[in-house]
Amino acid sequence: MKIAFIYDGAYPWNKGGAEKRLYEIGRRLAERGHEVHWYCVGWWLPQEEKRDIEFDGIEYHGVCRPLQLYVDGRRSIKAALKFSISLIGPLLQEEFDVIDCQNFPYFSCFSGKFTSIINKSNFIITVLEYWGDYWYEYLGKIGVFGKIIEKLTFRLSKNVITISNQVKNDLSFYDGSVYVIPDGVPFDTISNVKPSMEKSDVIFVGRLIKHKNVDILLKALNLIKKEGLNIRCFIIGDGPERKNLEKLTKKLDLRENVRFLHKVSRDDDVYAYMKSSKVFVFPSTREGAALVTLEANAAGLPVITIDHPLNASRELINNKNGMLSDLSPYDLKDKIIFMLNHYEDFKDECISFAKDYTWDNIAKLTERVYKEVLK
Repeated sequence: MKIAFIYDGAYPWNKGGAEKRLYEIGRRLAERGHEVHWYCVGWWLPQEEKRDIEFDGIEYHGVCRPLQLYVDGRRSIKAALKFSISLIGPLLQEEFDVIDCQNFPYFSCFSGKFTSIINKSNFIITVLEYWGDYWYEYLGKIGVFGKIIEKLTFRLSKNVITISNQVKNDLSFYDGSVYVIPDGVPFDTISNVKPSMEKSDVIFVGRLIKHKNVDILLKALNLIKKEGLNIRCFIIGDGPERKNLEKLTKKLDLRENVRFLHKVSRDDDVYAYMKSSKVFVFPSTREGAALVTLEANAAGLPVITIDHPLNASRELINNKNGMLSDLSPYDLKDKIIFMLNHYEDFKDECISFAKDYTWDNIAKLTERVYKEVLK
């Protein structure tokens, strides 16, 4: 098959969950003999002048120069429009069996649909998250426009892929075919990584944006410190909230307890830090799946995440590989202390759980779905 992915971010230049998902699936589909293309922002420009490059078997097409995707902690509408308009010309130059467009940042779905009609390609939308009424919380009254645009994207395809059962359940209004393809984990890679020499008690990995609620983690650590426990926390990632979080760390007198690592570029280094820690804390309230929780389990870490209706990573927690917490520094504090006292009891179950989610299995499932759509 000749396959096109559409997403503005691109791995390895961007290290988010959606980027890593497409990369891991794409390179395995390429290994299985398929021709895989990825239409994205040209993050490698201007260091390399070529708009089209190959990396690990995937043909990357930079449809525009690097964009600032976030403004004041929110997705930039201007950047989304720029990317979507820039997509059309390059996409029309090729004919594909399948175009798999990630639903964010929405406008690109319309560009992908237009080109699929012209070139008679099968068009699929992968729904990373469904926001629905969350738009009002995100944008206030003008969130109605975001909600309308999101709903309109579901009229563009008779087939959608979701990355969790929770997202599938959110799409009860959709009358097309819905396929669930969860995130995966590079299990063998993580198993072979040696723990870092730098040890921590608690670790967070992710983008530093508001809905990740790293401030709640910092406040929980402050409460733990007040109880006389001196623990160390690594926060790996970068984003628009980093400066605010660093200021909060100073305000809460946690500079000796918290270390920010925003320039960890290699996945193996992230896994090494995970394997030298004890508990993975992920206080996000909005996730389509959160593959980082699977990676933490594969590293032997129990996961604490938030019991929130928009946090689909809850599906991955079964009380044998982690726990759910309220979005409260006090409840999170209690859960962290419990896990620090019992993390060794969870290790084997965490690793066993992650084994079922290898990227090889996820790529084969994706291949089957594409072939089903082509029938």
